[in-house]
Amino acid sequence: MFISEINIENFRNFGGSNNVIEFNEGVNVIIGHNNSGKSNLLRALELVLDVGSSKKLLIDDFNKNISIDDLKQKPPKVSITVSFSESDSEPEFSEDLVTVSTWLTNLESPYKAQLTYDFYLPEKEVEEYKKVMSEISSTDSEEYWRTIEHNFLRKYRSNIYGGNPKLKRVADSEALRKIDYQFLDAIRDVERDLFTGRNTLLREVIDFFMDYEIKNDESMEKQEQQAEINKLKMDFSKDAKSLIDTLRGRMKQGKIEMLRYANETGASFGNAEPDFDGHILDSELYAALRLIVKYQTGVKIPATHNGLGYNNLIYMSLLLAKMQKDASGYYLGSNAKVFPVLAIEEPEAHLHPAMQYKFLKFLKNNSEGKARQIFITTHSPNITAAVGLDEIICFHRKQDYSLNVAYLGRVFGEEDKKSKDYVERFLDATKSDMLFAKGIILVEGITEQLTMSTFARYVDCDLEDSHISVINIGGRYFEHFLKLFDSTKQNSIHKRVACITDLDPLRKKHDKGSFTKCYPFELDIDTEHYSYKSCSNNLVGKYGLSNGQSSHDNIVCVSQVEGQGKTFEYGLAYENPECKVILTNSISNAKELDSLFDTYKEGGSLEDMIKLLGNQGDENKRIAKSILQYEKSDDKKHLLAARYLNSIDKGENAYELAQALEENFNKGNKANFKVPEYIGEAVKWICK
Repeated sequence: MFISEINIENFRNFGGSNNVIEFNEGVNVIIGHNNSGKSNLLRALELVLDVGSSKKLLIDDFNKNISIDDLKQKPPKVSITVSFSESDSEPEFSEDLVTVSTWLTNLESPYKAQLTYDFYLPEKEVEEYKKVMSEISSTDSEEYWRTIEHNFLRKYRSNIYGGNPKLKRVADSEALRKIDYQFLDAIRDVERDLFTGRNTLLREVIDFFMDYEIKNDESMEKQEQQAEINKLKMDFSKDAKSLIDTLRGRMKQGKIEMLRYANETGASFGNAEPDFDGHILDSELYAALRLIVKYQTGVKIPATHNGLGYNNLIYMSLLLAKMQKDASGYYLGSNAKVFPVLAIEEPEAHLHPAMQYKFLKFLKNNSEGKARQIFITTHSPNITAAVGLDEIICFHRKQDYSLNVAYLGRVFGEEDKKSKDYVERFLDATKSDMLFAKGIILVEGITEQLTMSTFARYVDCDLEDSHISVINIGGRYFEHFLKLFDSTKQNSIHKRVACITDLDPLRKKHDKGSFTKCYPFELDIDTEHYSYKSCSNNLVGKYGLSNGQSSHDNIVCVSQVEGQGKTFEYGLAYENPECKVILTNSISNAKELDSLFDTYKEGGSLEDMIKLLGNQGDENKRIAKSILQYEKSDDKKHLLAARYLNSIDKGENAYELAQALEENFNKGNKANFKVPEYIGEAVKWICK
């Protein structure tokens, strides 16, 4: 079986009665921005599944988004329902089914079962509750909550019901103990919790794995195994007796002096006197063991002297070993756990990024026989990179603070396998940041990525304060990713996404060939020989942005004005024909471009600027020929933009341009640079 879903009602930031989160068998990685509810989800699971945890809640554990009228009518209540489902590979009449037999809500295969935790005010107290609350006339809801805390919270009760919660059948405690819920919180002190045999965790693990080569020998019958282990225990007792005898011999004379006082105080009477004797069991010597780290050089140091990250890994591995022990029917008989569950909050704490990746891979590949189901909350892109889309559950709080739960693997249907495979390959540690941000700007290249944060400052926005991530997808692959975020589709993440794309106008000869890139000033100048496309993608039409309003709920796609734009760099020069800030050190044809910028600023003619191009190179000749046929007022801007585009190395220029624009802004020269209008609109929309 496996935990298939949880429904959380009025617990912490889970308001209302329909907060359903569905789970996978195996590993479930829950991600989301801060305060989205990840930690509260693990605490909700603990309230239902961990028999030993406190079931008493505090006043701040209630979701307080309840109206005063509702508070007056009935006392607030927390309800958490965990649902179990039959696994595909589960044998008939399994031990799982026996465990949940009294919690069943569906008897037919695949069976369903439920456990419900309720924290409520008993019915006999409700009349008094209504009376007290009706006497409060305040419009401040906090006064009502304070009254509940001071007058009624101590009267609240908790129960865990099995099956249909309306029937109020209290779950059997023995059956509940068959669930082994182990929770590692983010703020953990592993040195406090292990590393000597006196510690309960380590002692239990040592005892289980003692003589493991015998216990795990499948060629021996159980009785043979036990007989062999008993023989080893007897041999140990004989050796221990020899040690005790040696100790007694060493203290023979001292004992006489020590016990002389017993005779003088009257402690010895009736021919009886104190003496020393003893025996040692192997299990009693576990306390003498301590965990060490042994290096290849032969140096040994206590585990407590290691770094926190290393010790966290050791602790989690020992916890998995303990879960394996607790689930062993051979070792514990009928006391063995049936359903081990491991929940880890922020496993990345103290772990190097590479170790985070390796640890998740280990959990995925080695959980069988130790933890039947694993729940992980994380902020780490390295961890999301280690799992598939099917294992990621994303929490996102919308503007009204309602919870959007996205199941990334389900966004893609069978027909979208290509997109799913592409996104899964793409989401490495550097790109997974898009899953954690509150909003995303998707761009085609490195230059846009490096300059976007500075552009935002030029238009009085701040991407960092707005928790917006800029992701370079390395080309025009927007549609693969937009499927993750399209709020009109089920299972998607409802966060704002802005795509910034290039127009890249195209042309092709009528009689042969395919479409190739052209300049915007070349559009329609030779329709006798060419066919033209002013835009090479249709995303702008599908997700347009006009006057700050988008045509889609949460996605926009912007680009340059048709007939003016080509690439990002082209548009940058077209919008800033008098701003030499964009002329970076690595740019080629620097003197020529410098003269072109001066000539434009001084009001020189198009012919003057064409002369500056010179006659060198086929591209210059093409620009000169086509621009003369263009015959529109912005011809000089187009000429300058075309020459600028052909003079930059995009890789090197990206870093220099970003630095130059940042320095220009910091010097207070904001007015001399104009952010391309389409980019400014997208930034303002995403930060709104």
